[in-house]
Amino acid sequence: MLSTTIRPPFSFPMLVSGLVAVLVGYSSSAAIVYQAAQAAGATTLQIGGWLSALGVAMGISSLFLSLRYRIPVLTAWSTPGAALLATSLHGTTLNEAIGVFVFANVLIILCGITGLFARMMAWIPQSLAAALLAGILLRFGLQTFTGLQQNIALCGAMCLTWLVCRRWMPGYAILMTLLAGIVVTLGQGNVHLSLQEVHFTLPQFIMPSFNLAALVGIGLPYFLVTMASQNAPGIATLQAYGYKPPVSSLISWTGLIALLFTPFGGYSVGIAAITAAICMSEDVDADPRRRWMASALAGLFYLLAGLSGALIGLLFSALPPVFIQTLAGLALIATLGNSLQRAVEDVGSRDVALITFLITASGLTLFGIGSAFWGLVGGMIAHLFLTRVRP
Repeated sequence: MLSTTIRPPFSFPMLVSGLVAVLVGYSSSAAIVYQAAQAAGATTLQIGGWLSALGVAMGISSLFLSLRYRIPVLTAWSTPGAALLATSLHGTTLNEAIGVFVFANVLIILCGITGLFARMMAWIPQSLAAALLAGILLRFGLQTFTGLQQNIALCGAMCLTWLVCRRWMPGYAILMTLLAGIVVTLGQGNVHLSLQEVHFTLPQFIMPSFNLAALVGIGLPYFLVTMASQNAPGIATLQAYGYKPPVSSLISWTGLIALLFTPFGGYSVGIAAITAAICMSEDVDADPRRRWMASALAGLFYLLAGLSGALIGLLFSALPPVFIQTLAGLALIATLGNSLQRAVEDVGSRDVALITFLITASGLTLFGIGSAFWGLVGGMIAHLFLTRVRP
């Protein structure tokens, strides 16, 4: 008799990567979304509905796009956009804030349909894209070990667990690090969770209202920040790992899904960069053609998270910041190393890559636009000058 080996549709490292990507996605920026919703005048229950709507939107888009294009497309809400909104929405009504989101997402859809964004991304060299990603990830890498000053037992236990597992079972390093951190946190009594604060809430429909001053003063900057600091790094991340994403289609689909969820608080659906990188490393699968399953699984976890956005927000707010920072930094160490290697391996474009990396890592903010955009601009100027201009 012939024996056949049935290969499972996905591996355990894929499952872990998808879970960690969602964990990092929620924990690293849920507080900023909370502040943005507060600035818009949303109540506590409405904020829970926003987090639910965002989870469902990320789940649908990540699962659909990964299945459709068979590449690890993970989506995320625009964290830079949320930071801008948290400081800009004061004085506007909740209906006007929804109108701003509708306006910006319509512009994103038009940008995808016309192909303008795809043409811009085609001009970016691979070394520059890798340097851009490395600059974004550097801040997370630096935060990995600063927790030793605040909680040496928690951060030290997580780092030691990761180091041991990377030596003997690298595919399970992040999972074991996560478990070790939870055990130490519980032992220290640092999980501050009150079940009386838990409320189940459904996203509420909010009718948009359009105010010209808000559209111009908030909508346009928000659109630019989302495209420059969220979608551009997201596409660059895919390209840095050797994928050839259909840029215009991805931008159009994410803009459309965001537009559908906007009246319920799903203000943004963008191409993820940092969390997506967790689903693209060699630890996920040796075959890059199979890594899309990790982002598809992350989509399922996002859908589960979206069932109770209020509970997710409460759970993550109960964990100490050291736990989140250490976990995110350790999850991205391998990705940071690969990005740096790709950025500087070509001697001819090394100066361009270093300029891009340094500007992006600097945290520079000009005119409300973050350092990822300015790193891209500075790198492209250096690329055009150093490669095109001749004596």
